[in-house]
Amino acid sequence: MRIKVKNLGVLKQAEFSLGDFTIICGENNTGKTYATYALYGFLNTWREQLDYMEASFIPDEIMNDLHKNGIVRIKPLEYMQEAQKTLDAICIHYSSSLSRVFAAPKEKFQHTQFQVSLENGSLSDHNKPPQFKHKMGALNRQIFSLSMEEESEELEVSLLMDMDKAGTPPGFLERRINVAVSEIIFEIIFGPLFPNPFIASAERTGAAIFRKELNFARNRLLKEMNQADEKIDPRELLHKSYQDYPSPVEKNVDFTRQLEDVAKQKSFLVDKHPEVLKRFTDIIGGEYRVTRNDELYFIPRGKRIKLGMDESASGVRSMLDIGFYLRHEAKPGDLLMVDEPELSLHPENQRRIARLFARLVNLGVKVFITTHSDYIVKELNTLIMLNQDKTHLKKIAKREGYDRAELLNPQRIKMYIAEEDLIKLDGNQRRTRCQTLVEAKIDPELGIEARSFDTTINEMNEIQDAILWEED
Repeated sequence: MRIKVKNLGVLKQAEFSLGDFTIICGENNTGKTYATYALYGFLNTWREQLDYMEASFIPDEIMNDLHKNGIVRIKPLEYMQEAQKTLDAICIHYSSSLSRVFAAPKEKFQHTQFQVSLENGSLSDHNKPPQFKHKMGALNRQIFSLSMEEESEELEVSLLMDMDKAGTPPGFLERRINVAVSEIIFEIIFGPLFPNPFIASAERTGAAIFRKELNFARNRLLKEMNQADEKIDPRELLHKSYQDYPSPVEKNVDFTRQLEDVAKQKSFLVDKHPEVLKRFTDIIGGEYRVTRNDELYFIPRGKRIKLGMDESASGVRSMLDIGFYLRHEAKPGDLLMVDEPELSLHPENQRRIARLFARLVNLGVKVFITTHSDYIVKELNTLIMLNQDKTHLKKIAKREGYDRAELLNPQRIKMYIAEEDLIKLDGNQRRTRCQTLVEAKIDPELGIEARSFDTTINEMNEIQDAILWEED
């Protein structure tokens, strides 16, 4: 999947691909969070956008066959072109609604464009179409069914009643069935390519420490609404109270408010890969506990004390929602998005979080991060460089405690640097210097070219060399 943005915050024009592990680094105010939030908003709402579009691209002759014979079989991938046109329309509509994702004035996004397209080879890696059977209807009656058998490439559409006897307006059922079938085909084609996102924004530390206050504020608002003038729409007032926050931040707030319910579930890591959760425990130095009364505690390892979030280290708070996601919600195929995972973490724990992300990627959970951390990038370099069939590298990995499950295939990683560069803007032959995302080179033997950090590190080294060796 490739994403292209234009006039998004400080990003004049930029393109990036979503890999199994995607990294965006760069200086402050260079567009990293804009790209992250825009992608999250799309992945979180594309099905809603599809409902709004009322996709309908099944030819009339197919609908006529269904009407005549009561059953048709359709190969979804034959409708790839029509589905891509619908995706383009969805992106146009989504671009016009970006102000809600960022909780910002519409004027800031009136020239913004957000586009998604499939890359060559995307469908070759496509997940197998799902096996399912759905019955659908209208006017409280089941009218047709949609089914797909295991290993089949065909979607079967069957009428459950005679459309001529349905008593609906002319063309109503045909349109209803066309939209339903088109949406299923769109889901079959794009669903496996658009992962379910979970985001940990840079504001997550505050959401963790003030979760009780957030609950109180919401309850107080509900009480005030009940006492308000009857002319006030309570739903409108409740909606307005949350418009000051970008949707990723709002999701963090909602997630931390619902930890008691979240804790009732188990992710696939609990039973199948408990070593991942142990690695996470090593990073935070203990475990989170939430009680039936929705009391949240942190229990330091080896100690018989319970600490509230306000008593816990900032690193513990910054990892709260990530920890609950890993233990209770993570699924293969998900996309874990973390804005600045290094927040409040010691350099050693920054290295550990890089290795934890690598394990998740190798288990099928996609990871997307923005970072200022040279420690994280250099640790990822190590995981790439050690992933070679060379005797001395295997010895180093064993000596330094690196597990095979942590090593990374460079082909699964995409890294971009948010910076100014000379690029050809759409419609122009001349190159223009503007803010964009530049793809970093990744070499199996040398790792990631992270010049965003290297320039600063080299400058610091030169200054220290001068201090030590230069004389009057």
